[in-house]
Amino acid sequence: MASRVEIDEDNDKGSMWDLDQKLDQPMDEEAGRLRNMYKEKKSSTLLLLRLAFQSLGVVYGDLGTSPLYVFYNTFPDKIEDPEDVVGALSLIIYSLTLIPLLKYVFVVCKANDNGQGGTFALYSLLCRHANIKTIPNQHRTDEELTTYSRSTFHELSFAAKTKRWLERHVSRKNALLILVLVGTCMVIGDGILTPAISVLSAAGGIKVNSPHMSNGVVVIVAVVILVGLFSLQHFGTDKVSWLFAPIVLIWFLVIGGIGIYNIWKYDSSVLKAFSPIYIYRYFKRGGKDGWTSLGGIMLSITGTEALFADLSHFPVSAVQLAFTAVVFPCLLLAYSGQAAYLMSNRDHVVNAFYRSIPDSIYWPVFIIATAAAIVASQATITATFSIIKQALALGCFPRVKVVHTSKKFLGQIYVPDINWILMILCIAVTAGFKEQSQIGNAYGTAVVIVMLVTTLLMTLIMILVWRCHWILVLLFTGLSLVVECTYFSAVLFKVDQGGWVPLVIAAAFLLIMYVWHYGTLRRYEFEMHSKVSMAWILGLGPSLGLVRVPGIGLVYTELASGVPHIFSHFITNLPAIHSVVVFVCVKYLPVYTVPEEERFLVKRIGPKSFHMFRCVARYGYKDLHKKDDDFEKKLFDNLFLFVRLESMMEGCSDSDEYSLYGQQTEQSRDGLLNNNNNGNTTCSYADTTISSVDSIVPVRSSGQVSSQTEIDELEFLNSCRDAGVVHIMGNTVVRARRDSRFYKKIAIDYIYAFLRKICREHSVIFNVPHESLLNVGQVFYV
Repeated sequence: MASRVEIDEDNDKGSMWDLDQKLDQPMDEEAGRLRNMYKEKKSSTLLLLRLAFQSLGVVYGDLGTSPLYVFYNTFPDKIEDPEDVVGALSLIIYSLTLIPLLKYVFVVCKANDNGQGGTFALYSLLCRHANIKTIPNQHRTDEELTTYSRSTFHELSFAAKTKRWLERHVSRKNALLILVLVGTCMVIGDGILTPAISVLSAAGGIKVNSPHMSNGVVVIVAVVILVGLFSLQHFGTDKVSWLFAPIVLIWFLVIGGIGIYNIWKYDSSVLKAFSPIYIYRYFKRGGKDGWTSLGGIMLSITGTEALFADLSHFPVSAVQLAFTAVVFPCLLLAYSGQAAYLMSNRDHVVNAFYRSIPDSIYWPVFIIATAAAIVASQATITATFSIIKQALALGCFPRVKVVHTSKKFLGQIYVPDINWILMILCIAVTAGFKEQSQIGNAYGTAVVIVMLVTTLLMTLIMILVWRCHWILVLLFTGLSLVVECTYFSAVLFKVDQGGWVPLVIAAAFLLIMYVWHYGTLRRYEFEMHSKVSMAWILGLGPSLGLVRVPGIGLVYTELASGVPHIFSHFITNLPAIHSVVVFVCVKYLPVYTVPEEERFLVKRIGPKSFHMFRCVARYGYKDLHKKDDDFEKKLFDNLFLFVRLESMMEGCSDSDEYSLYGQQTEQSRDGLLNNNNNGNTTCSYADTTISSVDSIVPVRSSGQVSSQTEIDELEFLNSCRDAGVVHIMGNTVVRARRDSRFYKKIAIDYIYAFLRKICREHSVIFNVPHESLLNVGQVFYV
């Protein structure tokens, strides 16, 4: 008789121990299933807790160090009335509740692109649901990617109308791109200002116990810490990240504990700040000064934008658990404790955090605060690297060196050029201002603009991606804009007191990014209009009108279709071309990653006797182009696979359509690559359809598919590969046309030309051996 396990859910006492005892007994199939469910639930819970713990060190370092400087920046002069402290605390409480908790943790974080966060992740989602990408290099086969998730609209729906409204005019696409670039530039500004204010505020603790110490000494200590921090970036966060989470967890527990102590010791009446009535009294009593003090209150939610940007390493549930269980309550206790201390010590607002620490634990807390400030700085620096990489992938930033610092985590990167630029600007801000208040004004300006950009992008996400009812969209957008525009109006009063810094930094980066994107777009359009027709290629004949020398020529182009102008320019000036010509296009798609098995698309150009192919390598904005022989090897593997697969088709493809073999399963690819003893290829896979000109041609599911023609061509390709591979790249000079307007001439002939001169060349990015590189010079008049 089969035994049966029953669980009394109402009896909590000893239930887990009893369950373990019963699970060890012989059971039937139902009991075994129950045990597996219990173990899976237990393991998933432990995994969630571990990920929530790890997220503290990466996601919440910046938000957690805000108590170091909020009250000082809110009351930079002095506190006139103790009730002002309660009003400020009430503003902090509801700011933390509305922005980080409700808006970001429970709404914005769900708008991630397969786990990727940030402004470019939102933009990539919009690009997939509407035709708003300004560089039109996408092909219809790109939409077949497993990571290219999109949905269709009903023609009469509000989402469809919004989509058509966005797509109707190029100016709207450009406006949306500029909006994304503004948010990106402000995040870069955060990468400069966060280390400055966090490290300077932490180092300021030295002066509390030594009042006679010069402020210059504090600045020097902060600068030394910053130099050390940026100098260690090339090691990568992977080697020290195991320290981050414990440090930040200890930091939150310490500031929460100190907050409880101060509330108990000084004034527990500050807890009445949870009533929003004190916000009304604060503004009524303070007038304009109360309104401008919102610039300091704003600093209590700085780091929230980094919360979304650093989302890639952790699931949303782990981030939500960490915030609600640890971050949010500890921050409320920390601010309430400082407010209780200031109720009795209004003159100590300059260093309110350090002065509220009990003397017996002062120096240990100082060390923890400095470590937490470094962790917070590290998080924003790495977020800046990631967003630069995303902008680079979408053609919005000059080509710079990107180094992967971890073999385990693809998202951990290091950008040397940007690192040293950030360090110089960060030291300049720290040494130039020397005080927290002016840096705080700058910091608040950058953060509130990022939040406004996120709100506007989220409005489009809710309409186009989530298909929310217009009332919900209006409710979210209205509440967010009311709060954020209120803060924005306050920071505008402090533009002349340091708030101009992020505006200048953002303007400089925006100019660089937009001009680079504008020049890239104009160059692409010129190549599209000047590409060679297929009739011209066919007219040359199998020899292309030239001597065909042994070897394979890889012609790099940005065109995903058509024969580039560089090829006609090359064969017009040289009397020979390689026996095999492959046009290679490396392009980035608005997806976070392209699976390895779906990366390459291959097609044949012209008849088989021409031996001309096109290979498109597709990457997502998180992918990194392999800088070794791996790329070339995979390219030829996919080329040979295409030749084998082509023999299974009826006729040959000489159109602009690609073979969709890249979307086949690994099983089908293995079946095509495995040969039996007779040299025959056997394939046995389910999805056996290949995209042809305008139809889907069925492929035989199994059988002998290797023909003499196929074997001859594969041997020919192998012999050409052994003869040598030459990389042919265009060394183009871009110039504005003579009839262009003066601002276009300045943008193209000076700024864009200068950026192209100082950025990395394509041959370096693709790691092309110098001895096998052939540059073809030409001038593009755009």
